Amino acid sequence: MAMPITVPRYTIQDLDSLPDDGCRYELLNGELLVTPAPLPAHQLVLSRLTSVLVSYLGPSEPAHVFSPGSVEVEPDVHLEPDILVVPTSALTGGLRQSTRWTAIRSWWLAVEVSGPGSRVYDRDHKTPAYLAIGVRQVWRADLRERCVFVSRPGERGEIQCDDRLVWHAPERAEPLVVEVPALFDGVR
Repeated sequence: MAMPITVPRYTIQDLDSLPDDGCRYELLNGELLVTPAPLPAHQLVLSRLTSVLVSYLGPSEPAHVFSPGSVEVEPDVHLEPDILVVPTSALTGGLRQSTRWTAIRSWWLAVEVSGPGSRVYDRDHKTPAYLAIGVRQVWRADLRERCVFVSRPGERGEIQCDDRLVWHAPERAEPLVVEVPALFDGVR
């Protein structure tokens, strides 16, 4: 007779008891997602994307760029996009030292840089979860494909951007245009 497998369920509070071993520990509806520490190619593409977004949005208005950030919904969702863009208006009363991720309920953009250890999680689990939670747009920069995939609520699947990625942030007059090949320059 087969015995059922019991899968442990976790909460945001349980994350404090997990090892500090360089891996990323995330929760999706209580299920633990573990991905390895990022490699240099991941960090290079991530730093380029962060720089582009910070230059476009400015230092504090109309949004903040966090790298990494956290999308938390108590009690059992804790996702850490490589980059998270949060409108300044979502930080009621401003950004305080005591502001917790669970207090933020509005997100303009979540970005994942997908390498070999995170590709499946990013595409099949995290992207749909971000959209279901209310993130307005998700980018997945795929190191193997050397392109950026864009997902939005209500759209089926991902839109692939090989040459140019265009994003129009709310409250900005002009869109951001990212030359995709430049993001992956030097990455093989």
